[in-house]
Amino acid sequence: MPPPTAHAFWITGPEQAEIIEQELPLPSGEEILARALYSGISRGTEVLVYRNRVPVSEYARMRCPFQEGAFPAPVKYGYCWVGAVEEGADSLLGATVFALYPHQDRAVFPAAAAVPVPATVPAGRAVLAANMETALNALWDGQVQAGDRVCVLGAGVVGLMLAHLASRIPAVRCMIVDPDAGKAAAAAALGLAFCIAPPDDLFDVVFHASGNPAGLATALAVADFEATVVEASWYGVTPVTLPLGEGFHAKRLTLRSSQVGSVSPRQRARVSHRQRLEMALALLADDRLDGLITGESGFAELPDVMARLSDGSLPALCHRIRY
Repeated sequence: MPPPTAHAFWITGPEQAEIIEQELPLPSGEEILARALYSGISRGTEVLVYRNRVPVSEYARMRCPFQEGAFPAPVKYGYCWVGAVEEGADSLLGATVFALYPHQDRAVFPAAAAVPVPATVPAGRAVLAANMETALNALWDGQVQAGDRVCVLGAGVVGLMLAHLASRIPAVRCMIVDPDAGKAAAAAALGLAFCIAPPDDLFDVVFHASGNPAGLATALAVADFEATVVEASWYGVTPVTLPLGEGFHAKRLTLRSSQVGSVSPRQRARVSHRQRLEMALALLADDRLDGLITGESGFAELPDVMARLSDGSLPALCHRIRY
């Protein structure tokens, strides 16, 4: 009998991709075989990988857990995967699970890497788990407290989730800003105050999640005295210039990076990576978050979808892939 096969999405060169058939190993005693239901495209990071914009210095740090190949290409990359367990650990048989796995129709991986999706979260919404985990970690990095004035610059998926989480803290006044007026509907669905330009107000905590270097300069400008600015964007090889000769020193600002690869120092002694992901999945039990998924395509269309996301002809918050 020939070995089982799977079909996987590979980036084969700068702005080139295809779906490739590959051999699938048989699961060992500590592994599961799962069939994909959905995967999500983490637009900011995956488009940078697709464009070959990962700095050489970050090749090792940017590896995702089940990546195959190496940067810049060919590489199998992705981490928003939801599937149904067909073989393996009895405790997981038939379960819907989330895994930090690339886009692939069937997969074999350790049972320990499969996180059950709560019954309160539909499988199609669970593709947002990695984005929610990023937003949760950034919220911890920002150390938002009750009564803070919070501004989020950039109404992408992570920015909207950040504002959503911050606004649930008692007495927090939260504003989300994005020059694209088309993002207003997604913000309104989450009950968020939205502006296309920064207001005249100043803020105690500012999150920058636009991916545009100019937005970080804006974040410094709207930060109040001794405020914290959390940089949640990732630029790849794009250089960033900041006006640090203006109010940065006089206002005694704190500029803090946030990156999901490490649990925030505020929680690291108490929360493991898996526990953080479990929290993120539980936080998806809110029907309003479905508004962050603004498109869906079949798996066979993924090479074309990635090209359109890259060139801007397909506007989307989270684009979901259906298997």
